Amino acid sequence: EVQLVESGGGLVQAGESLRLSCAHSGFTNDNYAIGWFRQAPGKEREGVSCISSHDGSTYYADSVKGRFTISSDNAKNTVYLQMNSLKPEDTAVYYCAVEISPIGIGLAAALYDYWGQGTQVTVSS
Repeated sequence: EVQLVESGGGLVQAGESLRLSCAHSGFTNDNYAIGWFRQAPGKEREGVSCISSHDGSTYYADSVKGRFTISSDNAKNTVYLQMNSLKPEDTAVYYCAVEISPIGIGLAAALYDYWGQGTQVTVSS
């Protein structure tokens, strides 16, 4: 059974940092991509960042480029999202998801096969 479990969310002030974790298990394919997505109340889900297990390549949405960093610890089957210089507009539920055997790398949510339950990030001004 494929599982993705997010953790690390919380309430912070603008300018502060958080690190989200996505612990994944249940798939043996060594070619996959892990993506982070977020959804704020009343808004559509937005792709934030993703990382390829194949070559470690990464991709970022323009809204987080330069502030967020995605990384992977393959020994722990965990992907991290380091979020610095947080802004109130970063407030959302953050989800991680896995795309099995991806072609390329990207943040099209429809291509992702399994999703976690989400973790809340709230940034106060």
